[in-house]
Amino acid sequence: MSVLSYAQKIGQALMVPVAALPAAALLMGIGYWIDPDGWGANSQLAALLIKSGAAIIDNMGLLFAVGVAFGLAKDKHGSAALSGLVGFYVVTTLLSPTGVAQLQHIDISEVPAAFKKINNQFIGILIGVISAELYNRFYQVELPKALSFFSGKRLVPILVSFVMIAVSFALLYIWPHIFNALVSFGESIKDLGAVGAGIYGFFNRLLIPVGLHHALNSVFWFDVAGINDIPNFLGGAKSIAEGTATVGVTGMYQAGFFPVMMFGLPGAALAIYHCAKPNQKVQVASIMLAGALASFFTGITEPLEFSFMFVAPVLYVLHALLTGISVFIAATMHWIAGFGFSAGLVDMVLSSRNPLAVSWYMLLVQGIVFFAIYYFVFRFAINAFNLKTLGRENKAETAAAPTQSNQSREERAVKFIAALGGSENFKTVDACITRLRLTLVDHHNINEDQLKALGSKGNVKLGNDGLQVILGPEAELVAEAIKAKLK
Repeated sequence: MSVLSYAQKIGQALMVPVAALPAAALLMGIGYWIDPDGWGANSQLAALLIKSGAAIIDNMGLLFAVGVAFGLAKDKHGSAALSGLVGFYVVTTLLSPTGVAQLQHIDISEVPAAFKKINNQFIGILIGVISAELYNRFYQVELPKALSFFSGKRLVPILVSFVMIAVSFALLYIWPHIFNALVSFGESIKDLGAVGAGIYGFFNRLLIPVGLHHALNSVFWFDVAGINDIPNFLGGAKSIAEGTATVGVTGMYQAGFFPVMMFGLPGAALAIYHCAKPNQKVQVASIMLAGALASFFTGITEPLEFSFMFVAPVLYVLHALLTGISVFIAATMHWIAGFGFSAGLVDMVLSSRNPLAVSWYMLLVQGIVFFAIYYFVFRFAINAFNLKTLGRENKAETAAAPTQSNQSREERAVKFIAALGGSENFKTVDACITRLRLTLVDHHNINEDQLKALGSKGNVKLGNDGLQVILGPEAELVAEAIKAKLK
């Protein structure tokens, strides 16, 4: 497996723990709506909701260890998640300040600052990856009959506990250097202020085609390089009191996405519709409207982005640039809102009463401006360069129109298997929020016209065997149906 393919798999696995964030955002958002001034002090219900959400945010390192181990496991078995849990507790216990003081025979006041931050997402990801690799290698091992109870999946947590002792001793000397490097990186980005936020926004979009934006997001959104933007924002008053959040600054790696996802991309969708050929506008309208509504309400943008990402790459680069500019403007003006899932209307409403939300309504004004910018920029580029966006292809290219609406999921699964080269062409089948993530014997055996007819918005090929099929929010359900048919 290539480095790129493996990095993409880790990015996919990161979505397992990240999927818990909407729950935290919902609980804390409602809590702040109930008690915007006391943040739980004036309402027992608000305190209950805010504390419940904080229980998720405060344990993201643990969730990453468990979620990544589970996400990378070949058969997605609970034993892999248990192994990640065991590994996390071993490492964080041995490398806690008291543990390090004992191991190095020093006073606890002399313990390096790095070990006071050992419970973090970076360590969680590292432990999750190691635990998953051990699981995938040893979950089918058979021991002698006298020890048969500990064979297979039961063996893995035991192995992980011993391996993590060795990992802990390695980190005892390596972690302070890694920690200092990550902090230096985070501080260099922070020192760039709004410009750094804009650069991040640009690369966030640019990495989406290969699915590596999740890895980049972990640096800015979580406590990998000391930025921790999402948990600090969701922490609200608690983050302010602890000094981990600054009003008008915390949230700047999130705020600028709202104008793009709620307004900019729907503006692009309208431009694509207006540029479509008259005889194809009805079909284009239904696809663009569905994508625009998903982007506006939930912040799920991939169905729209993949409609032009590959057929008109120049539009996608323009989209990435405009996203960077939007993030830069919001950070410069200190217009702040945050999210637990993505920058759609739902998250904006939930975050609006968070004490760290500053002039969040100005993001709506900025969004209206970006709707116009996206519309005119996309319409001009499509016509000026004769870009083959949806509805502008030649007849031969549009022969395969989506036909999935009247088919059951099981019927579609059978057709997906055929379009992907038949059952013998599959190695692994998985999914994230919007993509089928496949490992095939040979991705040259796929039929892209059939995939398009089944609803694919685009196909990303990685190496000789990796393939991502962009479907939208139904991807996970389709993946489960394909797995069931393959079995």
